[in-house]
Amino acid sequence: MNILNLGDLTPERFLAEYWQKKPLLIRQAFPDLEPVIEADDLAGLACEEDVEARIVLQDPASDHWELQQGPFEEEYFGQLPPSHWTLLVQAVDHWVPEAAELMAQFDFIPRWRLDDLMVSYAVDGGGVGPHYDNYDVFLIQAAGQRRWEVGGEFNSDSPKRSDAPVMILPEWEAEQSWVLEPGDMLYVPPRLGHSGIAVGDGCMTYSVGFRAPSHGEIMRNFTDFVGERLSNELRYSDPDLKPQANSTQIGDDALARVRGILNQYINDDALLGEWFGRCMTEPKYPDLDQQPEEPVSAANLRTYLESGGTLSRTEGARLAWRRSSNGCELFADGIRYAGTEAQEPLFSGICNSGGLELGEDIDAALELLTQLINQGIFYADDQG
Repeated sequence: MNILNLGDLTPERFLAEYWQKKPLLIRQAFPDLEPVIEADDLAGLACEEDVEARIVLQDPASDHWELQQGPFEEEYFGQLPPSHWTLLVQAVDHWVPEAAELMAQFDFIPRWRLDDLMVSYAVDGGGVGPHYDNYDVFLIQAAGQRRWEVGGEFNSDSPKRSDAPVMILPEWEAEQSWVLEPGDMLYVPPRLGHSGIAVGDGCMTYSVGFRAPSHGEIMRNFTDFVGERLSNELRYSDPDLKPQANSTQIGDDALARVRGILNQYINDDALLGEWFGRCMTEPKYPDLDQQPEEPVSAANLRTYLESGGTLSRTEGARLAWRRSSNGCELFADGIRYAGTEAQEPLFSGICNSGGLELGEDIDAALELLTQLINQGIFYADDQG
């Protein structure tokens, strides 16, 4: 199993000094790194219909960039040039259990903040150009070598090349540079410019990315969530209305009433908590059907578990839980399940690695697990 080694750096110190503040290189963060996927298998994934994959090519002579979207035919890889291209496959943790185990090494950051594990394979000179991301990323060197450069903070107003199919920063000056060996890891905070170039062939990099919804996404998502639950009879009202000198003026009293309406919902912890739990566990690929072919009953599940059967979480399932005024809530791929205070260990166990504590109310636990299996969150190991 791949174990993260921060050396003398504690998670508390990393979060206080580096998280969303400045980059950090950790040599041999994974000293005995075991590949979660081989290059040939990664190429095979890129040929699958449900997998998000792309290839970025650069012509070093003309500095022309090209982007090809998957899925790819197997024969396509044999037609690629000998240098300056990169294969990128998103959400490898959705398909490879070992990838999900690697991501669990970052549990000192809330699990619901994790997005996915992207794996890239590059030949000599391969890269995607200088760019920045709006989220945190840990870049783990898995095989071969890659030279990483970082420098400067950028945003949506920064100049970008208009002739490239990927976002490339034309005004690029590296401030720091390192060559990463297998097991090394580079942390890059949001909006920090960075560029990675493969040094030699066989370069594989794992990118652990995090979810960071924009303020616009938060506002739209929350207002849609609230609006869908409100009666059409709830309206703007002003029983305290008084005459005003100019009837066309929008007064401060009107803004205060609107602000009161908005605050009514924003300050509702139960409503805000349910929305946030659902929002932050929405599946990355909503159209991907993980449900079993035949629905499972609680009775069948009990028999299966009593006979020694075990369950596994579906790769890529997004899970979180929270305490509520009435007990606790479980969020699984955007769906909410309510529970009692006594079910907190069960809800926590469902979301975390390790075994499940069914608690004293076995029937309720089996019913919940049955719902999760039929939703596609868990599967029986003998069917996995």
